[in-house]
Amino acid sequence: MAHKFIIKKDAKGEYRAYFSYNSESIFWTEGYSSKAGAQNAIDSIKSNGPGAPVDDQS
Repeated sequence: MAHKFIIKKDAKGEYRAYFSYNSESIFWTEGYSSKAGAQNAIDSIKSNGPGAPVDDQS
């Protein structure tokens, strides 16, 4: 698949949602204290745009 969302924990321990296309990060969210916060950001993005799979790498 050419595009996907990825949830990762950053160096500060915050969760960020990234949108990747052809293995390149196109954009990412602010840091969230919980994985649920990052997932909510993805859900918001997906409701306003085309569907994409979620690859949770946290």
